Amino acid sequence: MADDQRAGAEIVYGAEECLRSSIELLDELGFPRGVLPLKDLVECGRVRETGFVWMKQKAPYEHFFEGSNTRVSYDIEVTAYIEKCKMKKMTGVKSKQLLMWVPIVEMSMEDVNSSKIYFKIPVGVGRSFPVTAFMSDEEKKKYIEQSK
Repeated sequence: MADDQRAGAEIVYGAEECLRSSIELLDELGFPRGVLPLKDLVECGRVRETGFVWMKQKAPYEHFFEGSNTRVSYDIEVTAYIEKCKMKKMTGVKSKQLLMWVPIVEMSMEDVNSSKIYFKIPVGVGRSFPVTAFMSDEEKKKYIEQSK
């Protein structure tokens, strides 16, 4: 990783601080909190000028999302460039599709009230899933209340 990408970064260390930081980041971007279920975070950084972010965890981690019926693998380090409702040029995230691991390079939503999240792979194609598939139970309750 190029150090110049990280110049001027705000960095936090330790599981508690990183969890708080990553939740704040997802909230700010408009994503459901469960979309990056990283475990044992040790370092999180953000360069506000460029939108570059990274999250380091102790070990790679695999997560199965029941709501989208997908298995996703997270490397020790996950990086992305962020803007409202979008994470692009992502590294460190792969989804298992038809027995193959495919890198996820972007996730986006039309706006914060979007009912779908769109995930893109390097060749530019992707799939969308209901936003509820990645919400915490608390978020789902709130979402259902608002849609009534």
